[in-house]
Amino acid sequence: MGGGVTAKILHVDLTTGRTRTEELPEPVTRKYLGGGALAAWLLLRDLPARVDPLGPDNVLVFTTSVINGLSLSGTNRYTAAAKSPLTGGYGESEAGGWWGPELRAAGFDGVAIRGTAAAPVYLWIKDGQVKFRDAQPYWGKLSGEVQDGLEAELGDKRIRVLQTGVSGERGVRFAAIVNQLKHFHGRGGLGAVMGAKNLKAVVVRGGKPPVAIDKERAKGQLVWFREHYDRAKDRFHQLGSASAVMALEAGGILPTRNFRDGSFEGARAISGQTMRDTILVDRGTCYACAVACKREVEVKELGVTPKYGGPEYETLAASGSLCGVSDLPKLALVNQLYAQYVLDAISTGAVIAFAMECYEHGILTPRDTGGLELTWGNADAVIQLVHLIGKREGIGELLGEGVKRAAARLGRGAEHFALHVKGQELPMHDPRGKKGLALAYALSPTGADHMEAPHDPLYAGFHPQGHPMGPLGLIEPLDPLVLDARKVRAFFVTQQLWSAYNSVGMCDFVGTPLNGLEMQPMVDYVNAVTGWNMSLYELLKVGERNNTLARLFNCREGFTPEDDTLPPRLHEGIGNGVLKGQYIDPGEFLAARRTYYAMAGWDPETGRPTPAKLAELGLDLPAPR
Repeated sequence: MGGGVTAKILHVDLTTGRTRTEELPEPVTRKYLGGGALAAWLLLRDLPARVDPLGPDNVLVFTTSVINGLSLSGTNRYTAAAKSPLTGGYGESEAGGWWGPELRAAGFDGVAIRGTAAAPVYLWIKDGQVKFRDAQPYWGKLSGEVQDGLEAELGDKRIRVLQTGVSGERGVRFAAIVNQLKHFHGRGGLGAVMGAKNLKAVVVRGGKPPVAIDKERAKGQLVWFREHYDRAKDRFHQLGSASAVMALEAGGILPTRNFRDGSFEGARAISGQTMRDTILVDRGTCYACAVACKREVEVKELGVTPKYGGPEYETLAASGSLCGVSDLPKLALVNQLYAQYVLDAISTGAVIAFAMECYEHGILTPRDTGGLELTWGNADAVIQLVHLIGKREGIGELLGEGVKRAAARLGRGAEHFALHVKGQELPMHDPRGKKGLALAYALSPTGADHMEAPHDPLYAGFHPQGHPMGPLGLIEPLDPLVLDARKVRAFFVTQQLWSAYNSVGMCDFVGTPLNGLEMQPMVDYVNAVTGWNMSLYELLKVGERNNTLARLFNCREGFTPEDDTLPPRLHEGIGNGVLKGQYIDPGEFLAARRTYYAMAGWDPETGRPTPAKLAELGLDLPAPR
């Protein structure tokens, strides 16, 4: 293989201190591309069933893709995956930023890490060479201190640092992993896996970035994107993901007070528009990306610095409306604390909202909380809880387990306030107002996930003349409030596309339908880089393999259709707003789930992919190496 296809996986055993390099055959690379599909393939091949997620036998993999590290906007994303300590099933989370491209420039397409180091270490990967280095000076330090310390130690400010935080060291089950302080693998608790392995960081530096086999053809796709993208009209550049606050408020589905309500009286105060007009100081970006959707904020009186970026929509909703908080400067501080402790913003905000509702009902008392008044809207209590959760101290020890385990320990009806799927807390989008999302939450292999497929408002815009989803046969508008077989089909098809994006490393904020990079130019770019003749059909099959492999992983771990359910609150009516009273009908949901199983080729009783589906996808897993 040549050009942009190196397919080299670095295997690291922290217990023995040994490394080896595996070069994957080209058919494997083409079938999986990288990212999520390749990560799932590696885990099923190399990870034994039923291992302890926080034990030495868990395997933590990082996978880039065949186009990662080249010049097309949005192709900087890469995957982290392992058995999740939060759900006990498949854990996968993507991040953008700079680390993935740098890993490829250093000579590797992925890293697979097993075992546990005897003492804290970090990996130093530079131009094909790997060293184990002492991380004891960085253990227990906040992320910014670690970044600064490693840059000073290695004498290079252009190193790319992927690290777990204090929360991961202390086993918070939703601890995240971050690169360059701003780009997160947020979901699934993969930072706790890293911490349990005594692995503080993976630091990379490379001098040989990948190149396309057909440089002129690749350049043509760059020109296409430049001619079809207008940054001045792009809401992701102008307002970032925070543009969703007012959009969801207007639609009556801004998650508020632990999903009891769909409208928040403080929405304007925490919106992307208000952020732009008050505390925003810059717009950051990822490697080679023109969109520049990242927020960078500053609140000097609270010590908030642009070093840690700024709040995304999920942070503003999870720590804001979900907890009744409308103080934007303090939410900026909360966002910085998430970055410093390296916590998943969604799960942390959700577990705090859970605690607030338990406090409201007397299940938690001031005695349990150390005197903190966990009342709706108490921004200072949210700030204190982030510290306690990040360090797993006081009430933070319980909440660091996630809502499912915390509710089981509390009892007395706390389970009703624990909103999760498979143990993973709900993201900040309400399926009662965009009902295809009910399938995304219930069927995602990682637990509730809002990035499984596009959301229903985009389906409402399908049309037969030139719509970017037309090549997938999606040409009829669909009502966001309907959950029927047509909606299942739209979800099934677009889920394949977004899983393919995760495998090729394409950002959903750049690719269609959220933004302007259409599917065929992206496929053409893959072919220009690799020399292949891949089709859009083949790309969708990569996405379907990703979904199917992750499903196989969960079936192997004992998951059944009983795990493909929604929390009871979503079957109750929204409490206020323009969609007051809207709910997900349980019968309609189960019928839609059965239809999805049939479309996906999953057994209706066990939920397991059938032998015929595995054969159709060419899934024959080799023996572990």
